[in-house]
Order: sequence, then structure tokens, then C-alpha cells
Amino acid sequence: MTISLGPLEIPTRLVYDFLHIFILPGFGAVLILIILIIWAERKIAGLVQLRYGPLHVSRRFGGILQLVADLIRYTFQEFIVPRGVDRIAYLTGPVLALIFAIIPIAFIPVSPFIEPPIYVSSNMLLVLAILSMAPIFIIITGYASDNKFAFIGSLREAFLMISYEIPFIISILSMALLFKSLDMSVVVSSQANYLPGVILNPLAALVAYIAIIRITGRFPFEISEAESELVMGPYTEYSGLMYGVAMGIAYIKLYVYSILYSIVFLGGWLPILSTNLVESYFIGSFIILIKASLLMLIAVFLRSVYPRYRVDQAIRLGWSQVLILSIISLIWSLILSYFLR
Repeated sequence: MTISLGPLEIPTRLVYDFLHIFILPGFGAVLILIILIIWAERKIAGLVQLRYGPLHVSRRFGGILQLVADLIRYTFQEFIVPRGVDRIAYLTGPVLALIFAIIPIAFIPVSPFIEPPIYVSSNMLLVLAILSMAPIFIIITGYASDNKFAFIGSLREAFLMISYEIPFIISILSMALLFKSLDMSVVVSSQANYLPGVILNPLAALVAYIAIIRITGRFPFEISEAESELVMGPYTEYSGLMYGVAMGIAYIKLYVYSILYSIVFLGGWLPILSTNLVESYFIGSFIILIKASLLMLIAVFLRSVYPRYRVDQAIRLGWSQVLILSIISLIWSLILSYFLR
């Protein structure tokens, strides 16, 4: 099947691949949604804490273009490489962290009738494997900076990463066990036949969301980049555009994790099951985007109402409670899968 553009005929598959990677849910959606989410985070925190929030840039529109102004400022700032750093790791660490944070979008389906652009099936294990790589480059970045604050921040990230990624993976796999598939398209179609994952296994949904908040560094788990004692954690020695990239990594990860959560626990593109490819892609993507945006808004709202945990409190919570809850959710999925077969 092809799409005709006068003398030019383009295979339909290539068109959808391009839209998936560069428009929705890819780079275009990421850029726009990050701008809106950071603006919403600042405005919500300002309202709750009786502060102004962004106001001076685009005052008439509530300061929504403040992040665009910040990005322009970061772009033209001087990028300083301190003496004593491991230059290769210092320069490539944030870039690799950014790449591995955004690559999983290519493996996540947003429509029941269109496969993701990467032809290896929409396997949850593959997405989890790629997502688990991103924090490694953050640790390398902090170690390569030759700065004690950056090094301490990277050590905190290492401790916390292990404490919460394991429960997250267990909770996701418990849903794969419940729906008897690792394919995300099958997981969504199974929720159409039964109930959304958040209802079938609310404990796994709770564990996964708590883990997402920690993995993406949202309050009360903003510990690796604790500005009150660690300046900017692993990114203390970065400036200019590289600092802007480092700041955006957490929001990109939040976006990708929210999409994955929407598919596994909130039914993905449901209730849309249109057989029309155009409607299926655009409406399905839009529904997933709405669900992911609501999850992101809840996550950024926590900044306004929660203080930051100490690193020992967060690690203790991860190993002594969240991990146990994830194991219980796995057992519940085993029991429930027996009755749903």
C-alpha cells in the first residue's frame, strides 16, 4: 500500500514510521510536552506555595514561553569544560543518557494495527532493558566530572537506581504474567477483553508509579540532584546547552515511563479499536498522550506538597516496602492468571 503525492509514491509503512519517530509520540510530541509540563510544574508550585512562577516571558499567556527563552539562553551560553575531567566520558555521558532515554519510544506501539518502527516486536523486556541503561551514563557523568558533589550525586543515583528499578521490573513482569504476553499490543488487547491493569492488579500499578517517580527524580525522591546540598548532583560541572540537555533527560524519561505505564496499566489506546489506519494511529496516539500527560502532571504536582527524603530513607523504603509489595503483586498475578485462563 502506498500514498501518492503526485509523481511521488511513498509506502504507507514509511509514512507511519516517520510520524511515529519524529511527530507523535516521538521527538515533536516530546519537545512540546516537555515545555508544557515544565511550565505546568512551575505554575502549580507557584500557586500552591504562593509564588509567582514563570511570568515575565509571554506574560499574556501565563509565561508559557519561559522554557523556550531558557533554551535560547542555554544555547548561547559558554560551555566550559573544567580541568581534570575525563573529557570523553564528561562530553558523551549526558548525550548517551539522552539517547537511551528516548530510544524506547521507537519500540512502543500506539495503535492496534500499526507495528512500531523497529521490527523486533513491541517487547516489554526490550524497552525495560534500554530504559535501565540510561542511569548508568548518569553515574559515569558524575564520576567523570572530577567534582565531589557530582560524585556523591552519582553514588546516590546508583544506590537509588537499584532500589527502585528492581520493583518496577517485577511489577511490569507481573502484568506480563497476568496477560500471558510480553508484547504490548497483546497486553492492551487483553485489557479490552477483561479490565484495565490498574484494576486487575492495583498493587503492581502503585509500585510501578512509585518507582517511576523515583527513577525520574521527582519529589520526594529528588535526591541525586538535591540543590540544597549537592548543587546539581551529577551535573554540577555542566553549563550552557549541556546543562539544558541534562535538565531535560529526567522529563524525557518521565514521558517514556508514563507512556509505558499507560499501555500496561491504563489500557493504552483503549477504548479506540478503529480498523481505519489513519484514525487508529492519530486517535490512539492522542489517547495515550492524554493518559501520559495526566500521569506526568500528577508526578510534577508532588514537588509542591512533599519535602525531599534523605537518601537512607528512600533506599530503606525501596528495599523494605516497595520491593515486598512488588513481590506480593507478582503472587497476586499468579493467582489471578489461574482464574483468567
